[in-house]
Amino acid sequence: MSKLAITGGTPVRTDPFPAYKVIGEPEKDAVAKVMDSGVLSRFIGGWHKDFYGGPEVQAFEREWADSCGATHAISVNSATSGLYAACGAAGIGAGDEVIVSPYTMSASCVAPMVYKATPVFADIDPATYCLDPESIRSKITAKTKAIIIVHIFGMAADMDPIMEIAKAHDLIVIEDCAQCPFATYKGRPVGTLGHMGIFSFNYHKHIHTGEGGMITTHDDHFAERCQLIRNHAESVVAGKGVTDQTNMIGFNYRMGEIEAAIGRCQLAKGPELIATRKSNVAHLEAGLSGIAGLTMPTTKPAGDHVYYVHALGYDPDGTGVPVGIMADALKAELPLTELREGEGALVRAGYVQPAYSLPIFQTTPGAYPAGLCPMTERANQRLLIHEFMRPPMSAADLDDVIAAFTKVFDNLDPLRAMAQQETA
Repeated sequence: MSKLAITGGTPVRTDPFPAYKVIGEPEKDAVAKVMDSGVLSRFIGGWHKDFYGGPEVQAFEREWADSCGATHAISVNSATSGLYAACGAAGIGAGDEVIVSPYTMSASCVAPMVYKATPVFADIDPATYCLDPESIRSKITAKTKAIIIVHIFGMAADMDPIMEIAKAHDLIVIEDCAQCPFATYKGRPVGTLGHMGIFSFNYHKHIHTGEGGMITTHDDHFAERCQLIRNHAESVVAGKGVTDQTNMIGFNYRMGEIEAAIGRCQLAKGPELIATRKSNVAHLEAGLSGIAGLTMPTTKPAGDHVYYVHALGYDPDGTGVPVGIMADALKAELPLTELREGEGALVRAGYVQPAYSLPIFQTTPGAYPAGLCPMTERANQRLLIHEFMRPPMSAADLDDVIAAFTKVFDNLDPLRAMAQQETA
């Protein structure tokens, strides 16, 4: 029996894993071309021929729209800005309620507050960690204006019943696709299933421009509103002849030419990068699926998963080891990843605490109590999340990950003892 590294044994591996580095010569050449042109941005914050930005921005928008079959794509400087613009375009305002996920990065549940609307938290489906359609249904009131769906971890939410609910109640659906680019739901691209979709190009996403984002929609009205909010709407509406002034205070959410040029190169690489993630997951799951206490992520009902992370279901009752101790034991067996050395081995217990536990939601006593979304509060105790499926992990790298999981799960008694000591 091998002694676990967490109790003083030898780790499975100490050599660092390779960095997820997808910027290369095509991006360098594209940036040099922009630099040589002297045009780093061509946005004008008024009704002008350059209101829509420069040639790289507009080309990136066309190519992104084509890639996912959207009628319109509107680039922004972050997915957060895209969420804010989409809420404004939807006409969300004071007195409205917007149903949001509690199991997400904060931006997608804070976005309605930018327009003085109230976020209402529905619970998640414990199989997918996306919003549960029945929980959404239970949260609808006469004040409900919209739903912000988060396609979490790389898989789409169950959109057909969600869109049926939205249609029945005349609600606008905004898809947060930050972790789910290039994914499909029943053969249809995410970001085109609701009324608007938001994508992220932050540096740790599937493809990136450093920072950046994209809004997609089939709706001409929403597209125009997002473009106006992106670029100083209040200075544009008169010249453009826009008469509906709802939420027509604009911002500077504009993307630069360099980011757009990088984004065009990254878009071309996207399908291959996704295919590698899927292949790596298949390799990992071939080695992990027989381990008692672990459940592989579901691909139903979407039938597709692009694996922003590999989120493994974990059974602390069956193993007798709390998820935090299990994650620490795995981290001790595995090395750092290049360019992310300060984070330790890229495996952790759970994802985020329920968003309604953040201080911003606790300023009104009792408004968002503990126990509000039981499945969300349970999730972090039953999830082991790792990032080892990213390119350019080799088969040998993945085998080391499998070996670490196997070693730890074959040596549970020391971890059970640690758990007993913590509770003594």
